[in-house]
Amino acid sequence: MKKIFVLALGLIMATGAMAQEQELEFTVVKENPITSIKNQNQAGTCWCYSSLAFIESELLRMGKGEYDFSEMYLVHNTYLDRADKAVRTHGDVSFSQGGSFYDVIYGMEAFGLVPEAEMRPGVMYGMELSNHNELSAVSDAVVAAIAKGKHRSLQVDSEGQPLWKRAIEAIHDIYLGVRPETFTYNGKEYTPKSFYDSLGLNADDYVSLTSYTHHPFYDSFVLEIPDNWRWAKSYNLPIDELMEVFDNAIMEGYTIAWGSDVSEKGFTRMGTAVLPEETQGTDLQGSDMAKWLNLSEEEKKNTPKPTTQKWCTQEERQIAYDNWETTDDHGMQIYGIAKDQNGTEYYMVKNSWGEAGTYKGIWYASKAFVRYKTMNIIVNKNAIPKDIRKKLGL
Repeated sequence: MKKIFVLALGLIMATGAMAQEQELEFTVVKENPITSIKNQNQAGTCWCYSSLAFIESELLRMGKGEYDFSEMYLVHNTYLDRADKAVRTHGDVSFSQGGSFYDVIYGMEAFGLVPEAEMRPGVMYGMELSNHNELSAVSDAVVAAIAKGKHRSLQVDSEGQPLWKRAIEAIHDIYLGVRPETFTYNGKEYTPKSFYDSLGLNADDYVSLTSYTHHPFYDSFVLEIPDNWRWAKSYNLPIDELMEVFDNAIMEGYTIAWGSDVSEKGFTRMGTAVLPEETQGTDLQGSDMAKWLNLSEEEKKNTPKPTTQKWCTQEERQIAYDNWETTDDHGMQIYGIAKDQNGTEYYMVKNSWGEAGTYKGIWYASKAFVRYKTMNIIVNKNAIPKDIRKKLGL
């Protein structure tokens, strides 16, 4: 009898071990329309790719059809504005390739939009994808020379335009292309502004939400991250209510522009982002960037197995933000909800790294990971549950 019990126990343990070795399998709960996967390549432009992916999905939701907008058009305009801000603040605002979702929300209204065909990445240096390494080296040096220089006054042209601005615009024209003043789309001529106006979008429909305790809940504040150089405000919600917004938006047919920290070791390069239950105690207090950098290449690629996820507290979120463990690394688009074979829920994420990873450019981010590592999101204000919208005064 004892031998039979031991054998049965061994079989149970073996079965459990085999279950633990299973690969993740996902079943879609809700999936909203998205446009094709894009590739930002060697450029710090995720903020633009993710925001335009979000806007393109908004147009699909609105029944306006499928569009593919030029990221480089908004990147060009945004970098000129950021250079101006860096100089005006004597370099206290950084000039870099990064940006925020608001750069696109503001930019489409201020500068308009153009189709991808009018201003493609890489064409100025014979490539099909962006490589902004040299552009950044040149433009960063020019902006730093002016912003940090000991100039008694800046030199201007006959119209009073600072010469350095003409120089930085010329640099971006050379590397990104000249911004079109007019173009033809489906047989009709547009300016970038008239093209934007024709789409029926309203920049005021889109709001930024976050969840941190160093500012009052249900109020708005300027999120203190380097790439929020336009000083855009985010509405502050308790984390449980922010997660409620995620679910309500997806289930009601909306998508989300998602800003997150991808330096976590749980954000694999194979298409998943998880926060396993064993990530307890000191693991949430350590340097996640250091943990990621210390992983082997093989460990970085490993696809996690089905496992229980850790549900972080509001306090743990705040500690990670205050300690710079949660940073504004990467912008993506959330467009659906799925479950693994254990019933654990994930958000379906459109990335901008081309058709990388196990799922060809799509990531599955566990709700636990999203709860812990979300910096902020952009949503259509109508995607927010009515009771929460009322608390925010929207």
